[in-house]
Amino acid sequence: MGTDMAAPGQPRCASYDAIVIGAGIQGSFAAYHLARRGRDTLLLEQFFLPHSRGSSHGQSRITRSAYPQEHYARMMPHSFQLWQQLEDEAGTSLYRRTGLVVLGPPGDPELEGYRHRVGPDDVLNAVTLAQRFPGLRPRPGEVTLWDSTGGVLLADRALRAVQDAFRRRGGTVCDGEKVLRIDPGAEITVTTSTGMYRAPRLIITAGAWTNAVVAPLGLHLPLQPLRIDVCYWREKEPSSSGAVTPCFIATGLPYAPHGIYGLPALEYPGLVKVCYHYGSPTDPEERDRTPPGSPRPHVGLLSNFISSYLPGLEPQPAVLESCLYTNTPDEDFILDQHPKYSNIIIGAGFSGHGFKLAPVVGQLLCELSLGEEPSHCMAPFTISRFPGVLRAAL
Repeated sequence: MGTDMAAPGQPRCASYDAIVIGAGIQGSFAAYHLARRGRDTLLLEQFFLPHSRGSSHGQSRITRSAYPQEHYARMMPHSFQLWQQLEDEAGTSLYRRTGLVVLGPPGDPELEGYRHRVGPDDVLNAVTLAQRFPGLRPRPGEVTLWDSTGGVLLADRALRAVQDAFRRRGGTVCDGEKVLRIDPGAEITVTTSTGMYRAPRLIITAGAWTNAVVAPLGLHLPLQPLRIDVCYWREKEPSSSGAVTPCFIATGLPYAPHGIYGLPALEYPGLVKVCYHYGSPTDPEERDRTPPGSPRPHVGLLSNFISSYLPGLEPQPAVLESCLYTNTPDEDFILDQHPKYSNIIIGAGFSGHGFKLAPVVGQLLCELSLGEEPSHCMAPFTISRFPGVLRAAL
């Protein structure tokens, strides 16, 4: 537990071995790994938990082994192992295996990247596809691939599980505390709306609010928050067998350059989750203030996809929610030290595909903060790949 607590009525002031700003899935795993290593750790969150303002809420996320990028493909076995470790520690199921179908036109670079990661027996013919996913109707000539490890991570349950595990290991969570100031140095001071905290190491995983947090430290990262339409589509004839169809990813479609993905009807009975893997630029503070009736072009795009590829679903969404992505230009993560302050570590830009990798990301952020050799190659995740990010401190 931190020390030097103030008297009642005075701002809290405590010292820790490490502070993590942002209690989404990435920050929560970073704090968890620090606590596992015996570090007295504070996890700060600006909103009261649980909340739906960021990128980690909701009931489901796709996970898979197949990845077109080699660096993520190499990380996924480790991620599955760490998810299993958390399941065992929490005593609850966090993953439902359904399999995953990837479809797209032959020659599409992303599809070919997936094909390179699966075996020759995982290229599905029409008969096998119809057996495994009878509701999916690809167009003639399109390729369909199978990843047997694919499935659904139970997102809200996973976030609770890792935060509970962090607390059981002695970690401290302070929610409803907005960070107002960070004073770097050998001992970093973080001032919030409620207290003041000190530690020799700091990890920033503030999602769409990252640039607001790091700007006073003279850093501006190329991060674009996007407002995502999360759509659920009603089955015309709800399955009576209880069978769960696979997840899917559609890539290389000319009218959907960022891809479309879908998950089976697990969250809402009879409603299948199908979303476009992109969104509209937004200010995270303004995301929920979108005027009623605002155009949603990606919903129309999805309706066209549903009509063509999933004719067993109603072509208009039954439930429409929203979420945030925070994208980098290359859609690779940022996992690195601050260029000027080596004891400040930044994890950002998870670009809508980071949840499944959060256990590994958290471990890497922990290792960076402790000066340990990272478990995986960090070259794809450096800040230095983006020029001109250092600016005068505010």
